[in-house]
Amino acid sequence: MPERPAALHGVTILDLSTVGPATRCARVLSDYGARVVKVGVPPSKMALQTQPAFWSYSANRGMEQIRIDLKDADGKAAFLALVAEADVVLESYRPGVMKKLGLGFEDLQKANPRVILCATSGFGQTGPAARQAGHDLNYLASGGYLHTSNRRGDGGPPIPGATVADSAAGGMHAAMAIMAALLRRAQTGEGEFLDVAVADGVLWLTSLYVDQHLATGEKPGPGHDVLTGRYACYDTYACADGKWISVGAIEGHFFRNLLERLDLQKWAEHQYKDASQDEMRLDFARVFRTRDRDAWCAELPAADTCTAPVHEIDEIVEDPQFQAREAFVEAQHPTEGAFRQLAPVLAGMDRPEGPIPVPDWSLTNTDALLAEVGFAESKIKDLRSRGIIG
Repeated sequence: MPERPAALHGVTILDLSTVGPATRCARVLSDYGARVVKVGVPPSKMALQTQPAFWSYSANRGMEQIRIDLKDADGKAAFLALVAEADVVLESYRPGVMKKLGLGFEDLQKANPRVILCATSGFGQTGPAARQAGHDLNYLASGGYLHTSNRRGDGGPPIPGATVADSAAGGMHAAMAIMAALLRRAQTGEGEFLDVAVADGVLWLTSLYVDQHLATGEKPGPGHDVLTGRYACYDTYACADGKWISVGAIEGHFFRNLLERLDLQKWAEHQYKDASQDEMRLDFARVFRTRDRDAWCAELPAADTCTAPVHEIDEIVEDPQFQAREAFVEAQHPTEGAFRQLAPVLAGMDRPEGPIPVPDWSLTNTDALLAEVGFAESKIKDLRSRGIIG
């Protein structure tokens, strides 16, 4: 049986980002088999661009790199030659920057009418906040995500440990939009402009509560229902060793199973009675503190209690479940040597066999990529000598 092609085999992405949502998006698309070419600035201007650690974003596995000065007319022409052969251009500048560079959607379409331009920004291309600077925490705040999270000790919203806005509200949002646009282009033959706002993605993540308010007038917040900390059956508890366990026993039969193992059957009829929650929580906290987390986890999850350990990062990478799912792979860097990294874990991504070779990002594929789109060796040497490429 012939080996199946990767889901995005034959799709070429030009990625102008170095960090954040667009780079997360490029990682997703690459792991689904797209050819991703990272477009950066030439060496003389690299100080102006963030350079992530070598291991960041899966160490750029499977990607190529070209460095071009897009502000130079010849550099812009070189980029447009790449665009003519590409499927998608992915960027994360502030609104208006691409147009100012002469690389707006209309400019790209002249080079390639089928091109898809995906612009990722914090608040989108329109609206009063369009040009505001921001980071993950700001988008989670503006989209309601932080407000509906349970409060920390001083009463303020918590700082999430994971970059939820960059990865899900931004990166995966952009990847889905691009894949949908590719499907639509297969029907229409036309490219399109995608306005991916991270804050819009946060709205989608918070949609249960946004829709609740719009439909009922209620004002969801921390502790307003089972998913935001109102009830003891959906919480985290410290164990004897100082480690934590999560409890998500929402359904009655899971809750009763948990009570039986904790010897707290007296609360069987009080699961959703508000007056009982404080005392019930105290009981849960008291009992969980009698044993170490792993002792509880050796018993409770298998007993249909909807419980799981709050893993620390070093525990995740040795967890038997993730090991069985082959979630981590070996990688080999030309100068940093062997190391482990997260595998392509999303459904439909192909898992590599053997150590994954990752590129030395101090080197580029500039000459080969320009030659591929028809640039003569003499032209490439000229551009390099003038610092336009690197």
